[in-house]
Amino acid sequence: MKIKDLCEDERPREKMLDKGAGSLSNTELLAILLRTGTAKMNVIDVAREVLKSSDGKLSEIATMSVEALCRVEGIGPSKAVTLAAAFEIGRRYSAERAIDTRTAITSPKTVFQMMLPLLRGLDHEECWILFLNRANFLISKEKLSSGGLDSTTLDCRHILKKALEKKASGIIVVHNHPSGSALPGTADIQSTKQLDRALKACDISLVDHVVIAQDNYYSFADEELVQC
Repeated sequence: MKIKDLCEDERPREKMLDKGAGSLSNTELLAILLRTGTAKMNVIDVAREVLKSSDGKLSEIATMSVEALCRVEGIGPSKAVTLAAAFEIGRRYSAERAIDTRTAITSPKTVFQMMLPLLRGLDHEECWILFLNRANFLISKEKLSSGGLDSTTLDCRHILKKALEKKASGIIVVHNHPSGSALPGTADIQSTKQLDRALKACDISLVDHVVIAQDNYYSFADEELVQC
């Protein structure tokens, strides 16, 4: 059945206009993003196929690459890019709302809550730097590097240059472990100690290094591997 053959209150766009986005199912919301179906399936059927490919979980769709989405029946590059962009906007929105920049960052849990929306579900490591003022208020956050499945890079010179440019009094390093274990490796510990020494030489504090893995985290400050 084509979308135009449905009753008006069953069509996703009309339903959203009449009752609001909250009244729509996940299938209907995806259908709005997909816009059109195929010669064999209407857009709602295509949306159902997308959900079927992810066991009905939006969180799984959010982690799918464009290539993986294109393997779903009815999804081509254009539709795949639209879905990927929508979920990326969702991640960034969640990260923005996770912390008020007028609130001091006083614990690794705060860092975890702030960065989890950006790092959850990634199949590669990313390293981010949070730049803080003297009161530990967030000046800005930036992605430093994007690595492979089990490695990322701490470029001391680059981090120090950025911190000085932003007149930061302290920084927090954050990176993820796709493996699911938040415990730092030997390379993580060595590079963190090296960065700590470089920052101290310029009177900048390494406030913490937080490793995020799925729904848990490891804090170097909590374990006294860095001295604030």
